[in-house]
Amino acid sequence: MHKIGVIHGRFQLLHNDHLKYLLAGKERCEHLVVGITNPDPTLTKRDSADPARSSREANPFTYFERYCMVRDALADEGLRDEISIVPFPINFPELYHYYLPMQATFFLTIYDDWGEKKLRLFNAMGLATEILWRRPRSGKGLSSTEIRQKMMHGEQWEGLVPPAVARLVKKIDLQKRLEGKPVPDGEQANP
Repeated sequence: MHKIGVIHGRFQLLHNDHLKYLLAGKERCEHLVVGITNPDPTLTKRDSADPARSSREANPFTYFERYCMVRDALADEGLRDEISIVPFPINFPELYHYYLPMQATFFLTIYDDWGEKKLRLFNAMGLATEILWRRPRSGKGLSSTEIRQKMMHGEQWEGLVPPAVARLVKKIDLQKRLEGKPVPDGEQANP
């Protein structure tokens, strides 16, 4: 078992497969650092391996909203003290040491060119890596984009996300934002 592990994702709606991924990382280390990528527009850069992931439409939720999703979903799993949640500027390797424990093992799942590119980058940086699983793109499972589409069209989505995420989405009315409806100042609850 590793002392510290780092796992990452955009979590632009943390869903049930994300939770499985996070828990698989936690099983392999004493302390799990969850890096939230694309934390803000200044730390987001287009990458040819997966250009859509940097678009504005693919990143509707703030870092803080995603932090709360991860925090609450993992708390429901009984994980509090053995996790940390940090910004992870994935496209800016020169900044990693400001946010991440560089001596940790970096966990990855690989489905496509983007995953392979990250593995090559981490290895070139001398980071310890461990592949949790490698699957074809067709085996990826749930998609945050598809879940957001369901939310925007009033379709059922709640069962695709951890209960804590569904509660948070409703509490601060993130669905209204996705639907393009204005949320008056002061109407959003504190997550």
